[in-house]
Amino acid sequence: MSERPVSLAPEGDLTALLLDHPAGHDQRVVHWIGGSLALGELRHAADGLARLLARYGVAAREPVACVVNDGTTALIAMFATWLAGGVYLPVSARLADIELTEYLTASRPLVVVAGQADAGRVPGPWNRLIAVDRRTWAERPGAPWSGERPAPGAALIMRTSGTTGPSKPVVLGHRGVQDGIDTMIARLGGGTRGARPPMPNLIPTSLALWAGIWNALFALRLGAPLVLLDRFDTVHYAELVRRFGIRSTVLAPAMMTMLSEDPRITDLAPLRLVRSITAPLTPAQARRFRERFGLDVLNSYGQTELGGEVVGWTAADIREYGATKLGAVGRPHPGIVIRILADDRRELPAGEVGEIWVRSPFAMPEGAEDIADRVVDGLLRTGDLGRLDDEGFLWIEGRVSDMINRGGLKIVPQEVEEILRRHPDVADACVAGVPDPRLGEVPVAWIRPAAGAVPRQAALQEFARRSLAAYKIPVAVRLVDELPRNEIGKVLRRELVAGYDQDGRDAVP
Repeated sequence: MSERPVSLAPEGDLTALLLDHPAGHDQRVVHWIGGSLALGELRHAADGLARLLARYGVAAREPVACVVNDGTTALIAMFATWLAGGVYLPVSARLADIELTEYLTASRPLVVVAGQADAGRVPGPWNRLIAVDRRTWAERPGAPWSGERPAPGAALIMRTSGTTGPSKPVVLGHRGVQDGIDTMIARLGGGTRGARPPMPNLIPTSLALWAGIWNALFALRLGAPLVLLDRFDTVHYAELVRRFGIRSTVLAPAMMTMLSEDPRITDLAPLRLVRSITAPLTPAQARRFRERFGLDVLNSYGQTELGGEVVGWTAADIREYGATKLGAVGRPHPGIVIRILADDRRELPAGEVGEIWVRSPFAMPEGAEDIADRVVDGLLRTGDLGRLDDEGFLWIEGRVSDMINRGGLKIVPQEVEEILRRHPDVADACVAGVPDPRLGEVPVAWIRPAAGAVPRQAALQEFARRSLAAYKIPVAVRLVDELPRNEIGKVLRRELVAGYDQDGRDAVP
């Protein structure tokens, strides 16, 4: 078999990241806890699966779903889909069976790729290719069932996180994804591909998520090896940092918190720089992580619908501003337009909080049908609240949907949470509105206590009152062992509100 697979994908697509990778045939380019793959092995596996997909009828823009459990299989399935000319649909194996069925029914892929552990969870009538291991496949035929083909140039169909409602599909194109990655590389001062041996890229999040996929493609664009950690574990993470000499990486805020609170992790050498991904990083979280490990922590901002990261920091920003803007997500990348608008769509001046609207050249306009109600004059309504400061740095203040309306007075819960996190008895906090017969909504706080601490409601309310207006003070406090989160680390406020005991039986004294 040829060392370099033949691609049936259109010219200039993302398969070039695999086909033109500068590593040698026998050089290890994918690593995980317990194993690795050489470039030749990765190409061979993707080529073999692509041939099977073609036998099942996958051709121009036919959708192929992969139930993502381990990142290596997902990586092979993604490139195999593109080599066959199809469009890739990742779906998390962590979904409940009913969620998995709903996703596949809505997406209508021609073929579903899954590992042995998930084979029985894939319902008919789909053709199935089951991963026996990371390089060989077994076939379980079903009846052909093909959905609508996306527009030409489509590479992936991702699902939004669905934290406030049902998730929606977002189509991303080959060209837009690659342009976004190249813009990011240029802004970070990265060299050209193959100019020097690149540092391995440690990816601590699932390749079912856009953050995981984007960072994998980013590394391959640089010609860098991948180090995959499919399920985050603090000890494994620190081990991989040491083993591969990782100096910079990405982490979700929840991962930073886990590392900060784990007494087994005493240092993360030789790590120097961490970029935050997937969810807003609060100043308190950034400060705690920085003080614990002595690392520079950079925030960033993006959405799947925008094609990835659209706001971030540069090396020059770090040198000039350093910790003085700790908590800001950075400044817009080239080609990105940011507007902060009021409810009446009036543009707000620097320093005022409003909704963030973004125009991104990296999104795929043809795939915007499902978010068309959020696009006005080419700007996407993100649903996030934020402000721009005088130097053009963007600060995220919360979600529009999270806003609490207490008798006509608006409360941004993230502002209250940030104050509560400063209390020594508080490890983490979430604030949400619960129904109130007189005021409509009132704020309630859910607190994860610091180790050995027993927070008191009155003390926390008094502490918050020193920094906040009276109407923003939570009317009640509940203690939790953990805050419920989705796969990318965002707190599920609706679950807390749904379980709120209004008669106070679980109230904090």
